[in-house]
Amino acid sequence: MLMKVMLVDDEPFILQGLSVIIDWEKEGFEIVKKASDGEEALAYLRENEVDLIITDIRMPKINGIELLETVRNEKISGAYVFILSGYNDFKYAQAAIRYSAMEYILKPVQKEQLLEDIRRVAAKKENMIQEEMDSRRMQRGYLLQNMTALLQGKGREQNTYVKENFRCGLGIRYLHICLNDLLALEEMSDEEVSELKDTVYGEVSQYLREDADHLFKDFFVYEEDYEIGFIYCDYMAKERHLTEEEFMRALQKTAQGGSEKLPVILLAGKRVEDITKVSHSYSSACVLRSFKGFQDTKNVYYYEKEIQVNPSGTVLCKQSLDDLVGAVNENDILQINRSVDALFLEMDRLNRNRETVTMNLSWLIFRLLDLAAEQDESVNQDEVLSYISGSVSREEIIRGSRAHLRKFACEYAEYLVQLRKNVSRGVLTEIENEIREHYAENMTLRELGAKYYINSSYLGQIFRKRYGQSFKNYLNSYRIKEAASQLIRTDKKISQIAEDVGYRDLDYFISRFIEQEGCTPSRYRKSARAEE
Repeated sequence: MLMKVMLVDDEPFILQGLSVIIDWEKEGFEIVKKASDGEEALAYLRENEVDLIITDIRMPKINGIELLETVRNEKISGAYVFILSGYNDFKYAQAAIRYSAMEYILKPVQKEQLLEDIRRVAAKKENMIQEEMDSRRMQRGYLLQNMTALLQGKGREQNTYVKENFRCGLGIRYLHICLNDLLALEEMSDEEVSELKDTVYGEVSQYLREDADHLFKDFFVYEEDYEIGFIYCDYMAKERHLTEEEFMRALQKTAQGGSEKLPVILLAGKRVEDITKVSHSYSSACVLRSFKGFQDTKNVYYYEKEIQVNPSGTVLCKQSLDDLVGAVNENDILQINRSVDALFLEMDRLNRNRETVTMNLSWLIFRLLDLAAEQDESVNQDEVLSYISGSVSREEIIRGSRAHLRKFACEYAEYLVQLRKNVSRGVLTEIENEIREHYAENMTLRELGAKYYINSSYLGQIFRKRYGQSFKNYLNSYRIKEAASQLIRTDKKISQIAEDVGYRDLDYFISRFIEQEGCTPSRYRKSARAEE
């Protein structure tokens, strides 16, 4: 975007000369106003913004020094100012300095001098813009850190910061805005997923307008990159004269408009009173994220509506389910097959329908979660639930696919065997080597699990147990450390460094860098070199 210049002089030939002495557009400027005196200049400045004012001193009505004094005292404009004068008079120069003129130029104006001066203005403006961007990113990054802590239910001091720097209101829900086709997403490149997510984010931001800061592309609490976090407050619907459900439908429709390739759904965590309890809403949205696979396909899911226990008096096939859980626990393949057959026969006698399958699957899922927790108390139940929901299709079971449930039950039995054996010996060392050698590539737990013959869900569990963080966060941390090293050791552009360490989205890279290092990459480089 070109910087705007205003020329002020009562001599027309001077104005004309300044207009043509250099190629303003080539230097990144455009002349937006030529004023014949200070009064005309002030009138323009009160209604318009400019970046640079070049003004003569001696003019009728209001001279250049008076113009500058009024602009500064009344804070009309923060533009850079060049004073032109035909007099090498110290008192004029002194007055110009007092009112923060950037340059005092004697007439006749020399082309090379003017070029040098405006290039210095361009450099200052660029530095100022960069500093403002860095400051905004720092503020956003710090808010992200505090909000992430709140989502995880950590720390009271974060409550105060978030309340002071985030419009909260009462009546809060945490929402996942999800790209809802995992098979298609896994076949897409990181760049394609990031581009799609950015488009959805942009569409939703426009819909939310001033509330767009409630959207978070880069919450680092969970593994998948397929979701955008959103913190809904009751005032958002009220200010638009909508009910909550009308607002959610409009939000989903807007998000879907940004994704022509994949369906987009909303997962609304349970409603909580205020932002201090947002972790409860977040955790319920995570449960809903995994549990939705067993529910009817919808555009918007509400935790309160979906996670219900026996809402219609549906009969639970408890004995058959107990037998199946016992067989899974013992890794008894023959008994698993028999128990699945018995479960289907019992559901058939009860007229196997959507409600019957949903009720019995829900009970089975939570019993299997308990089995995993019995083997290792540190297992992340959200991750196990996500693994289960990705492996079991209610629709297949409604259609009578016993083979589908048998396959899942046998795989889960093997998963429990791995938990008992603690197959992490040696595997995590291999994973560390993989990260060191291939950190810039698109690495996933699914691919690593297949390579080392270990269930990917369990691999995620033992990785978190060993390192205190998810595989993805560990990988990102390693990438940021490598980027920090390159910032100090090389003169590469930040965008090139981001790409070298595995990031195709520069904004995402900068957000991650701020989250880990506490400052932007450019500030990190400046600080490190200043200490040398």
